[in-house]
Amino acid sequence: MLTTLLSAATTGPSGGSQVTTYLLYGGMIIVLIAGFYFMMIRPQKKREKEESQMRSSLGVGDEITTTGGIVGRILSVADETVVIGTSGDCTKLRILKTSIARVDKKLGEAQVEETKK
Repeated sequence: MLTTLLSAATTGPSGGSQVTTYLLYGGMIIVLIAGFYFMMIRPQKKREKEESQMRSSLGVGDEITTTGGIVGRILSVADETVVIGTSGDCTKLRILKTSIARVDKKLGEAQVEETKK
């Protein structure tokens, strides 16, 4: 009885069912939203997590490259900034951790002490 009422209420002048059309469009919208999530949002969150982990694992002696292309070795690490030495005469620059693009060579603090000797 319910199906006859639904079909009578939703059958338009052309004889097609509007419920089927709405379900089709609704399904397509859900598929598009899921596609956007898996193609755009999820990889972006993964990259942000990797960058955050890289910034939190920075240590004295690591060689880094900034987003501006400056290459240097970390001399000290603070909460939001690092001090890097950029040349043989050890020009010091204080930069934000968020401006570090990548770590070129990981050098732990124990190895830094050995290189100083």
